[in-house]
Amino acid sequence: MKLNNGRIINQSMTPYVIAEFNTSHFGDLRLAKEMISKAHAIGVDCVKFQSWTSDSLYSLDYYEENKMAKRFIEKFSLSQDEMTELSHFSKQLGIDLASTPYSNSEVDYLIEKCEVPFIKVASMDINNLEFLKYIAKTKSAVILSTGMSTFEEVSRAVSIFEEEGSENLTILHCTSVYPSPHSIINLNNVMRLKEMFPKYQVGYSDHTLGNEVPIASVAMGCSVIEKHFTLDKTKIGMDNQMATEVDDFQQLIVSIKKVHESLGNYERSLCHEEISMKNTMRRSLVAKIDINEGELITANMLTAKRPPSGIPPDQVFDVVGKMAIKSIQKDRTLNAEDIK
Repeated sequence: MKLNNGRIINQSMTPYVIAEFNTSHFGDLRLAKEMISKAHAIGVDCVKFQSWTSDSLYSLDYYEENKMAKRFIEKFSLSQDEMTELSHFSKQLGIDLASTPYSNSEVDYLIEKCEVPFIKVASMDINNLEFLKYIAKTKSAVILSTGMSTFEEVSRAVSIFEEEGSENLTILHCTSVYPSPHSIINLNNVMRLKEMFPKYQVGYSDHTLGNEVPIASVAMGCSVIEKHFTLDKTKIGMDNQMATEVDDFQQLIVSIKKVHESLGNYERSLCHEEISMKNTMRRSLVAKIDINEGELITANMLTAKRPPSGIPPDQVFDVVGKMAIKSIQKDRTLNAEDIK
């Protein structure tokens, strides 16, 4: 996958880590900037916001039934001007900034004014087919979350992007429960998505408490990891209590890098240090008893011990049946010149 800013994401590279801010900035521009700075300092690749307004998120019917909802949404959302300012701030620091839009106009604003590296499609919109088609027509890089969806719905969504010639896509396995218990994560879905969509990158959007699951997802080949981020999880707010604070998020990044580095490649290869170890730790054929000159060597005359300076034990049947051309003392290493 190639992001709009030219950055490449693939399985051979260290996973791209997204810190999901959601509403943990509480609509406070100063706090949002502090969060971006902290995320940049610990090595986060991208900070992600939610670009919704009271008009784009819920209907009038909902607001009539939930009197406080509109006020809450307006308080916790960021204006387009604020998002532009945060975009400029992030660029100055050298960290990517993206957001999840909930309307066509928000898609346009993020691409044209904020120059986001990708458009993030929320899990709730995987069946919003006309919206997906609109995003696909922009030809922006897209990261698609799959929470609450069946494999058939994921396939249908992917097909919409393909029909519009928009195949710069990463698919995230996701479970849309906040927080998600480990028993419902079904991390093996990552492997299923990789089998179903072999030409696309697959990642994981995490809603569990702790770092174990996203770290495990790296071992399964995820190239994008997203997790909620906060400076203070004790503050009451939408999903803020299940978000990860700075120190734990930093440890997550360290672990992701270590696990990815440990994956290596599919070819079996020995590093220089392991070759050196091989030359000290393997065994050689050793006389189990005194072997007299002229005797034919049998298997029960031999054992194997360190160091690997003589005949290796996997050549034992090249030795059995041969003649000892000199006496070999018990517990002595056999060498090629000892036999005929």
